[in-house]
Amino acid sequence: MALTDRSLINNILQECNDSVTFGHLSEDRKLERVKTSSWWPNWSKDVSEYCQTCDVCQNANRDTGKKSGMMIQIQEPKSSWEIAQMDWGTALPPGGDRSYNAFQVLVDRYS
Repeated sequence: MALTDRSLINNILQECNDSVTFGHLSEDRKLERVKTSSWWPNWSKDVSEYCQTCDVCQNANRDTGKKSGMMIQIQEPKSSWEIAQMDWGTALPPGGDRSYNAFQVLVDRYS
């Protein structure tokens, strides 16, 4: 029997997403969980949309970005500051006299 009551569907989505025991799993795991217990028209679309609108899920289950390509050899520098590498750390707890919440690292590859 298919579910049609929207409030019941919302309760199922909320329980599968926000509960202490199963909360904020990846979208694939939530799809598996709902599939084993319930069915309604367009259920997988509803689960996906619910996941995409949950701030906790978006922060906890972020995609890591582009897939890595083939490794290439990096040219070795012949003098100082010919090649530099830079990285940042952000969204840190504020600290220091000016409450900084980020840092930057700059490295000369020659050294």
